[in-house]
Amino acid sequence: MVGWSIPTGGSGATTAAPCLPDSDRAAMVVRMSQDGLRFALLALALLLNGCGLDVRADAAKGIVSFLDAVHRGDRPAFEAALDRPALRADLRAQLVGLGRARALDVDGGPSEFALDRMITPRAIKLVEAHTGQAASRSPTAAQIAPTLKVADRRRVCVSDPGRGRCLLTFAKEKGAWRLVGMQATDLKVQLPPDPKARRP
Repeated sequence: MVGWSIPTGGSGATTAAPCLPDSDRAAMVVRMSQDGLRFALLALALLLNGCGLDVRADAAKGIVSFLDAVHRGDRPAFEAALDRPALRADLRAQLVGLGRARALDVDGGPSEFALDRMITPRAIKLVEAHTGQAASRSPTAAQIAPTLKVADRRRVCVSDPGRGRCLLTFAKEKGAWRLVGMQATDLKVQLPPDPKARRP
């Protein structure tokens, strides 16, 4: 084994510094590699968690505007916040699946006219989670954010707190969050208490 040398004085003499045995050097390299991997995984986890928080906050703002239109029955604002072709496709697939589960097979699925009758503000019921009664006012972003499930940076859904299923699915299209999917049956969005409205 070859050691490295350091000068010991003005005479130019050198002395060999001891080298670690091969086994010790290998162990040190393994430990350094493991530490580096742990650091990288930690950094990635923090990054992904931060991205999820950013997406959830951003989506909540857009979704609240949509749900405000639902609450007020504002058809133009409602229509502006949805992707109707995507919604039709999503509902058609669900209804065809439900029909097949009951041994019913309708060729091509429901008509666009039938599907459009399902895509209205009235089809989405907003209720207070703790009472089950109809919401008395439009929800806030603070209420909606905890119900959101983030699929990726461009897709989230409002989930059912009891079952965890997606009730309303939104995708970010051209900088705006639009409704692209909705539960075909028993669509009821339960709103948790607004944390900002709680008394200290």
